[in-house]
Parts: sequence; structure tokens; C-alpha cells
Amino acid sequence: MSDIIVVKPEKCVGCNACVRNCPAPEANITKMLEDGRFITSVNSDKCIACGQCLKVCTHNARDYVDDTRICMQRLEKDKTIILVSPAIRTALPNHWVGILDWFKSKGCVIFDIALGADICTWAHLKVMQDQRRIKYISQQCAAVVKYIETYQPSIVKNLSPIHSPIGCTVAYIKKYLRRTNPIAVLTPCIAQKNEFIETGLVEYNVTFNKLMEYFDANGIVIHTNSEDEYEYRFDDMQGQLGAIYIRPDGFKNNLQLHDPELNIYSTEGISSAYSSIDAYADTKDSNRPEIMDVISCEYGCAMGPAADIKSSPFTVMKLINNLESEAKKRRKTSVFRQAEDKLFKKFDEELQVEDFMRTNKPQMTSPIPSDVQLDTVFKMMGKDTDAAKCYDCRACGYNSCREMATAICRGLNSPNNCIIRSKDLLVELQKGINEQEEKYTEITNKCRDLFEDLQEKFGNVKTNAVTLEESSAKTSEKTKVLNDLVTNIIIFCKNNDSLNKEGINQMIVILETTLKSLQSLDESVGTTNENFDKISATVDEIKTVIENIDKTLNETANVGVSK
Repeated sequence: MSDIIVVKPEKCVGCNACVRNCPAPEANITKMLEDGRFITSVNSDKCIACGQCLKVCTHNARDYVDDTRICMQRLEKDKTIILVSPAIRTALPNHWVGILDWFKSKGCVIFDIALGADICTWAHLKVMQDQRRIKYISQQCAAVVKYIETYQPSIVKNLSPIHSPIGCTVAYIKKYLRRTNPIAVLTPCIAQKNEFIETGLVEYNVTFNKLMEYFDANGIVIHTNSEDEYEYRFDDMQGQLGAIYIRPDGFKNNLQLHDPELNIYSTEGISSAYSSIDAYADTKDSNRPEIMDVISCEYGCAMGPAADIKSSPFTVMKLINNLESEAKKRRKTSVFRQAEDKLFKKFDEELQVEDFMRTNKPQMTSPIPSDVQLDTVFKMMGKDTDAAKCYDCRACGYNSCREMATAICRGLNSPNNCIIRSKDLLVELQKGINEQEEKYTEITNKCRDLFEDLQEKFGNVKTNAVTLEESSAKTSEKTKVLNDLVTNIIIFCKNNDSLNKEGINQMIVILETTLKSLQSLDESVGTTNENFDKISATVDEIKTVIENIDKTLNETANVGVSK
């Protein structure tokens, strides 16, 4: 299956809104990136392309792919057949005529899907006449069909054997009009592409949104029309009440117009449609309605996900009511035979029901994880008690912890995406941080005391260094004096070959002066040595303090975060 819904990873914030609002339990895959971010991608094989995620994603992280661009490239060359949904009148009420005229100007032939819807009604009535006991689910919604094939294969046999209105239109064109050109469908539906791939009937799904984007990007101006225009000159008949298939109960109203006794249950919208299908699968066949009319969009195809309607539902429904009134004017019945519908009489004469039938293929469902497998996942999620396994906060996007665990077992999610697990980890982390803060405070105080001690010892070094400097200066001065005295003695001795009393007295004075100088020098040297010893001792003490600081700082490096 090709990608229809696509994700822009750079815009995804992992808010789980897509998972939370998606009716398909295996359509999303949430993973944690290397940078710790979570993003949710699409599991194309399990996605039903209902478009709900596009509506709820406020970050514009999702888009869809259709065939508009490739269709426009081949439009004139292929002489494309254009099928148009009646929903074009509600989606583009002031431009729908101009759009169809533009396609005609390109050589296209245009058919009304409402005609195919009329054929669809007729074919269902014929089948119900022959097989009244069989209970059917309508095929008109491609998202619903895909959901049943993927997630409720046991009731695939209950899907109506009749094609959707689009399928019936194509069958009519190919079988009875003998046209073989490629077909493009103008539609508000994203999921329709799945039907086209499965049946092989249609080449291009051209959605209203992408079509208008194409016109804008290429500077194509479409002329406007009045909202009161409801008819168009199609290349075959314009449909009648099949036009109201695009609203809730449209299929039901059409059937009961011809057979009021039919027991038909109808439901629409994400919040109701898929839970009803699940309930239908669990219901005994005897308690099922004759027909279940179910569509994915809350307000019907008229407000499909590719229509981008800005008007209120009331405005849209008023347009459809006007469309119905106009269609009733074209509907003709005979005055005899209980107002026989002339269009259906024509179908009886010209068409064969077998030409409008399809078959569906159920998919293999994913195996349900065992309790042992789930328990393993629960442990990974930090859920060791029964209460923890049933917390069911839904923050992950699933309705229960068990659903989340199931998704993890299937490789669709990560234990780290459990908000309760994340909260527990945060509590543990905060506890570790608190313990670290206490340790850091202790280390800081210890370092502060050591630095104060270091500061004091550096002060001692400075004092002793100053004393040493002063002592060194005095020693240098005394040494000079001593040098002068010794020099004088040598000179005196050289000049006196023999000493008399006066000479001896002079020698004594010189020697006494020299002795005093020696004593003074000895004191200075002693002071210098003493200060050297003090400085040396202080340096040893400083080394010890620095070693203690280094040891204390190493304690900081060993403080780890609790895991």
C-alpha cells in the first residue's frame, strides 16, 4: 500500500494527538530519536486514511498525497474522463461550475457521480429482494471499508457486494458507454485512493484542496458562479437523489424512499462509526440490522477531510437540502404502479446488477500479545503492580495501559513514551539531584575551609619572604664592610714590616671592627636561614593543602546522577 498520509518529521513534537484521535489502532508508529525527541510516523499498511489526524494536528506535521499533479501532467494527452462528486457544490459553491468548464476546455468528458449513486441505490434494492436474509454494511465510505478489511476481517463477508457510488459510475462508463480513457475523480475524500488501488477502476484521485492549490500555484483563474446553480451539462445524465449520499443518512434515505420497511442503522463520525463497527462484529447476526449505513466523516462526505470547508455545518446542510429539492424536481415517477421510479425502470431495462458488484479481501490481523509478553513490557514501563498497569491516563494516545503495552509489543511505540514512567524517572532524577546538591554543599564548605587555610599560609610565605629580602639586603651591606676591613688589614700588614705599640693598637681596632662585622653578618645569615626554613616548612604545608583540595574536587567528579 502506498503512502497516503505523510509526516513532516521536523514539525512533529510527539504530542500524541494523532494517536489519541486515530480510530485505527495500528496506524501510527511512535519512536524516540537519538536527541530524545519523539515523533509519530504512519504505518501505511494499517492506516485507513480517514484524515482525522490532519484535523487534530495543530503543528501542521501531517499532510496527504493525492494524484492531482500527475493527473494534470497527463490531462490533455490522455483525454481523461472526469468524475465529480456532488460535494463539489458544498466545498466550492462559487467555483464548481467554472472548474468543470475548465476541465471541459482541456478536452475532458465529465460525469456526475450522483448518477452512480442512483445506480448504487437501485443495485442494493435488487440484491435485497433476492437475498433479504443477508445483513449488509454499506461500501460507500472507503475509510470504513479499509477499517473492516484490516481490523474486523470476520465481517468482511457482510460488506455490501455492490460497488460504491464511484465504483458504480466507473462500471457504468466502462461497461455501458464503452469508454476506456483514464479516469480521474474530483472528491473531498483522501481514503478514496485505497479503493482505487484495490479495485483498479480509477487512475487518479484528485482532491478539492490539492486541485485549488494547483490552480493557485499555476495562476489559473476560475470564473465564479452563483450558489443557486445546481444543474450542469454533464456528458451523460445528471444524477437525481443520489446527490444526497454526501450527507449523513443519505444512503439510508435513498433506500427507504423505495422500501420504507428496510431496517437500516446509520452512524457517522470518528467517535461513533468505528466503535459501532466493532460492536457489530461482536453482535449475533440475528440482532444485526438489515443494512448498516456507516461513514467516517461526522457531517458526511460533504465535509470530507480534503474539502477544507470554512462554512458551518448548518450552511453546508442547507446547500444539500437545496440540492435535494432540485433533484426531486428532476425525479420522475409514473402515476401508476405505486409511483414507479422511471429512472429505476430504465435501469431495470438496461443494466445488469452483476456488473456493479465487487469483492473485498480481508487482511491478516496482528496477533494479540500474550499476558507473558505484556508483563515483560509492563516491567519495561516500570509497572509492577496491578494498579500501575491500569493507570489508563491516556496521555500516550491509547485508551488504556494495556493498549499501550500491546502497541509496544507490536513495535508501534516505546516504553519511554509512557508519561507515568517519565514522571517516575523524573522523581528518581530529582532525588539524585537533591543528594548531589547536599554532597556539593559539603564539598564546597570543605573547599572553602581549605582555601582559607591556603590563604593564611600564603600570607606566612609573604611575611617570611619580606623578612628574607630585608635580611639579604643587610647581609650584603655587612659583607661589603667586612670586605673593606679585611682589605685594610692586608694593606696595613704590607706597609708595616714590624709592628710597634701604636701599630698593634691600630690592628686591634681594625680586628675589633672586623669581629663586630662578622657578628652582625652572622646574625643576618642566621635570620636568613631561619626564614628559609620557615618558608620551606610553609611550602610543604601548602603542598599538603593543595593535595587535599585536589582530593576534595575529585569527590565532586565521583558524584553521579541516580538512574
